[in-house]
Amino acid sequence: MSEITENPLGTKSLGKLLFSLALPAIVANVVNALYNIVDQIFIGRGVGKLGNAATSISFPLTTVCLALGLMIGLGASSGFSLELGRKNEDKARKIAGTAFGLLIICGVIIMLVVRIFLKPMLIFFGSTDSILPYAEEYAGITSFGIPFLLFSMGANPLVRADRAPILSMASILTGSIINTILDPIFIFVFHWGMAGAAWATVIGQVIGAIILVAYIPKFKSVKFKFSDFIPKPGWIWTITKLGFNSFIFQFSTLVVQIIMNNSLKSYGSRSIFGAETPLAVAGIVTKINVIFIALIIGLINGAQPICGYNYGAKKYGRVRKTVRLFMTTAMIISIVCWIAFEVFPKQILMIFGSREDQLYFIYAVRFMRVFLFFNCVNGIQICSATFFPAIGKALKGTILSFSKQVVLLIPLMIWLPAVMGLDGIMYAQPVTDAITVIMSLLFLWHEFRHMPKHDEDQDSATSINDE
Repeated sequence: MSEITENPLGTKSLGKLLFSLALPAIVANVVNALYNIVDQIFIGRGVGKLGNAATSISFPLTTVCLALGLMIGLGASSGFSLELGRKNEDKARKIAGTAFGLLIICGVIIMLVVRIFLKPMLIFFGSTDSILPYAEEYAGITSFGIPFLLFSMGANPLVRADRAPILSMASILTGSIINTILDPIFIFVFHWGMAGAAWATVIGQVIGAIILVAYIPKFKSVKFKFSDFIPKPGWIWTITKLGFNSFIFQFSTLVVQIIMNNSLKSYGSRSIFGAETPLAVAGIVTKINVIFIALIIGLINGAQPICGYNYGAKKYGRVRKTVRLFMTTAMIISIVCWIAFEVFPKQILMIFGSREDQLYFIYAVRFMRVFLFFNCVNGIQICSATFFPAIGKALKGTILSFSKQVVLLIPLMIWLPAVMGLDGIMYAQPVTDAITVIMSLLFLWHEFRHMPKHDEDQDSATSINDE
């Protein structure tokens, strides 16, 4: 029990603590995002525009894994940290064990569903006839990696919550390095094309997952029993409730991707750009934006155990200081990325090939600048939506994510193209971003108005009342 009582999450300097937890999480998330970016770069240079469009069409399958993996992983890590802060080691252990078992079961089920319904899925995702063969080859192979990808996405937040951020980072970094090394070998040396990129990705995912599995017996905060890994309805509900915000965000992102792909295909086919160019561009810009999102999510993933533990321990002063610290950092990251996206769009886009297609770059540069216009403040919204579940207030985070994706972005993605044509698709995102940032600030203001400003006297009074 002494280890839990002296947990550094409740005592260590916040600046050093956030840095030690957030830096590995940021590196891990960015490297994880690079899985698809690396494929996109090598495919663009080795296969061409149709290959890039195929990865865009296949990307919703990755989003499905993100939706379930982050719901289970972030929900479990929030519950894990809260229960450790409340000195409930037994509950913390059962929450984490249930999450690990659930990740394995869900990964196998999703893989089987994708294998059975692959072609109709890709057509539903917006594939054209010319893109479909490439998408089938790529997604068919990467489907074998789904159980490993899902496990890694869900296990990483729990490993970070157990104060092992370096190992979490190492698992993703190792997988990504393997993917990056194998991509050019399989594509350019063995001439495997789309299949080469797909197999490189799967091998990297398998290695990353194995590293995380090997850590489970070495958890610092709890020691697992075999029965902990058998999912129980009560703990599944706890995890789902705390992680539902992440599921809503990612699942609605899946819906947005499907709507956007089909709109780009429909409206693009009526424009001078054709259907394939807008599909390829949107996929590239979306994945470039994933790097920015990975930076912010890595930051908040590092802050999440600190907020969860101290909120559970009723150390509200540390929660307030942590929020101010990670929000300031998020704003700096947002502004730096926004400058890069707005000032150097063509230079960034040229990394992905299609250098000879001038019409492609005319559309791509404009799409990137408009689509990512409000990224300068987007870090606030992403941090807010993840902060609330970390302190056990999942409903507020869910409302923010639901409002952004379902209430605002999806209707705008349907309505604006009907009014503006192809351009309407790119304008839907910045309009949504602007509104949800304002909502996030209002939610944070309301939360901090009602949260106690100091914890010393509050803690003493609470302890007496509890006894």
